[in-house]
Amino acid sequence: MYKNKTFLGIIPARSGSKGIPDKNIREINHKPLMAYTIEAGKKSGLFDQLLVSTDSENYAEIAKQYGASVPFLRPKELASDQAATKDVILHAIKELSEQGKTFDYFMVLQPTSPLRNETHILESADLLLKKNGDAVIGVCRTEPVSHLAVPLTETGEIKAGFPDKRPARRQDFPPEYRINGALYLVSANIFLKYGSFYAGRTLPYFMNAIDSIDIDDEFQLKIAELLLMDQASPTCR
Repeated sequence: MYKNKTFLGIIPARSGSKGIPDKNIREINHKPLMAYTIEAGKKSGLFDQLLVSTDSENYAEIAKQYGASVPFLRPKELASDQAATKDVILHAIKELSEQGKTFDYFMVLQPTSPLRNETHILESADLLLKKNGDAVIGVCRTEPVSHLAVPLTETGEIKAGFPDKRPARRQDFPPEYRINGALYLVSANIFLKYGSFYAGRTLPYFMNAIDSIDIDDEFQLKIAELLLMDQASPTCR
């Protein structure tokens, strides 16, 4: 329990990744990818239960080795490319409810964000409680691209007057942000009622670009590996 509220951590880790086979257990610096998220969740001390939702016995054993709970396996129909995160979450909540376990809040922590750490987890929970929000979503600032958008006519030419009618300098545009996939925190009641992180008062939790790395391909995996190696050896710069 944290500040008189109960929190469930859900780490979705299916085994059927196609871009990077077995991505969630791919070793980075001698540690499986999902271990970084499990360790961050445990170090935060936030969660009454830190659960890995997986369809794989092998993944389940690895998760348990690093201290996560795997009280059930995810059905195969919820482990395909088409499976919705919403349904994976509802499955986990239903399974735990049948065991007599309910929570005030839950946080989804994708294992593909290995640089998200225990500080981010705790700060997002504090933000939600302090601001009396219904949900908190991790976001990061992006390089503005609106100034590069080219308006076309119906016949395919660039519209007359472009770009004279807009600020000429990139720094004159307002900042732009994107969801970074690192954390999704929501009231269990809100999610069970609406099936969404955005149905109530949803707050942004701002993270920097480095901690927002989200691994989808080999290039991003290599970048994450180098960043994690740098963090582990701060004197070797």
